[in-house]
Amino acid sequence: MMIFGKPAPLLFGQLLLGIINGSFYAMLSLGLAIIFGLLRVINFAHGALFMVGAFVTWGLLHYLGIDYWVALFAAPLIVGAFGLLLERGLIRFTYKLDILYGLLLTFGLALVLEGLFTNGFGSSGVSYNGPDILSGTLDLGFMFLPVYRGFVIVAAALVCFAVWFTIERTRLGALLRAATENPSLVQAFGVNVPRLVALTFAGGVALAGFAGVLAAPLYSVNPNMGSDLINTVFAVVVIGGMGSIGGAILTGFGLGVIQGFTEVFYPPASSVVVFAVMAIVLLARPAGLFGKAA
Repeated sequence: MMIFGKPAPLLFGQLLLGIINGSFYAMLSLGLAIIFGLLRVINFAHGALFMVGAFVTWGLLHYLGIDYWVALFAAPLIVGAFGLLLERGLIRFTYKLDILYGLLLTFGLALVLEGLFTNGFGSSGVSYNGPDILSGTLDLGFMFLPVYRGFVIVAAALVCFAVWFTIERTRLGALLRAATENPSLVQAFGVNVPRLVALTFAGGVALAGFAGVLAAPLYSVNPNMGSDLINTVFAVVVIGGMGSIGGAILTGFGLGVIQGFTEVFYPPASSVVVFAVMAIVLLARPAGLFGKAA
């Protein structure tokens, strides 16, 4: 069967690939949106922390013999704890400074992390095999769906929804938003604002670690895997609206699909289509699709 002059299996295959890429865009941009929207920090080390999550997953298996399902929960906690140390030790000193200082600091952290892992594991990286229970494919009639890739899409969607619901619909989310607008008032009600801010940063970083766990069986675990994504992820955040939680999720999945279909109809543009969309959106809505004007 042909659709728009292209074989249907090819289109469905690229749709699947686009949704998978969109899953990682959504999770990573969600973490960035949380950190920027609530802390006003442009975390350029987010891609490097995604890479750290993938390497932690590999290390748990290689050195400790821990299986994938334990790593799925343990690795984000480890990366989140590392993010907590970074926030308490370095990043919190930039909160009262110009936003550029936080960007430069996190950019330097990204270079340091990539350099350390390149020195330890080489530029080619290592491989990680997913769980046996998620191996194989499902026959959907119109295409074959690799089980693990389907799991990645479902897991990413559930995590993104859970984070959105927590921030937008719960008392904890209300406290987080209030702490960014008027920290003195929130502190007066007995809330430990510095601790809340630190845990928020750790939570955003843990999302990057979770994405790294999901990515480990799909891609080569190498020191550059985060830097290969971070520019696109920043574009997703800008298109969705800086600090918009829902915008980061919807734009991440949507741009992944657009990129996948562009690969079918005009492959040379697949690497720049996200930035072309960003330019068009910023011309029409400088605050982004879901952002609010300053």
